[in-house]
Amino acid sequence: MQIHDPHKHLIYQANEKRYDQMDYRRCGNSGIQLPVISLGLWHNFGHTDNLENGRDILKTAFDHGICHFDLANNYGPPFGAAEENFGTIFKRDFIPYRNELFISSKAGWDMWPGPYGNLGSRKYIIASCDQSLQRMGLEYVDLFYSHRRDPDTPLEETMGALHQLVQQGKALYVGISQYNAKDTARAAAILKKLGTPLLIHQPRYSMFDRWVENGLLDELEKQGTGAIAFSPLEQGILTNKYLKGFPKNSRAVRDPRYLTKNQITPAIIKKVQALNEVAVSRGQSMAQLAIAWLLRDKRITSVLVGVSSARQLKDNIKTTDNIDFSTSELRKIERILGKR
Repeated sequence: MQIHDPHKHLIYQANEKRYDQMDYRRCGNSGIQLPVISLGLWHNFGHTDNLENGRDILKTAFDHGICHFDLANNYGPPFGAAEENFGTIFKRDFIPYRNELFISSKAGWDMWPGPYGNLGSRKYIIASCDQSLQRMGLEYVDLFYSHRRDPDTPLEETMGALHQLVQQGKALYVGISQYNAKDTARAAAILKKLGTPLLIHQPRYSMFDRWVENGLLDELEKQGTGAIAFSPLEQGILTNKYLKGFPKNSRAVRDPRYLTKNQITPAIIKKVQALNEVAVSRGQSMAQLAIAWLLRDKRITSVLVGVSSARQLKDNIKTTDNIDFSTSELRKIERILGKR
């Protein structure tokens, strides 16, 4: 919904029924509830992308009850661009809704030259958070992550830096991403001792990437920590997009940094075709099936989607109409995936 101000500028007014359109799950043992579908700004929010399209995606998300927006310091391109563009859109449309939004960012991957622009030192994490807040025009983020485990920095230092951000009022909660089960247990213990609970873990998880099932989800349940899955569609592979070739605007063609044509093999396409038949039988798109399959596990607090258009986002949101599976459907999916 939009109205006009006296200066003829469009002022965004959020859908009054937005929270009626989304389901929410409690994040571990915390007081935080997250929408079962959250919006990630990893792709499509760089300086090479259309800002108005990004604005449309963000407003569509919020109008449908998606109040969690996920960023990182190096999302772009170039590094920092997604946060800068989000900051521009936030200032224009979302300032009145700041207290309704759950905004996260991260540090852990290559960001600037030299020995202090990467991984998990206290110096890098604190500086990264300061820069992220400046780019987005925020006083604090709701959640700040260690984006990956730094094998050369003591876990006590990395977790201590996250705790320091909370103490400084720069972050309300902290999380980790892509840590294995053993390091997750250690991180949670360190943070608990410091007095800053580990709110959430953000692992890569999809039908084609199931490493979290080998102990991590069990550990998160034990710790009372939530989980938000990223890359649920395997960079677009688990959609209808590549069933008939390579569209010109697809990620494999347009942005091969994270997905290339040779990764999409005939064997993979055959599996997606079979999965798509299951989706059709359920009245779902392939993408909806892939998201619903993740949400079948109540330990998954939310699924993080990245979209190139508002239309694509709406298709993802419709997943919430049907996230229940019969035993026979789950068995068929397992056979297709080659697990049984």
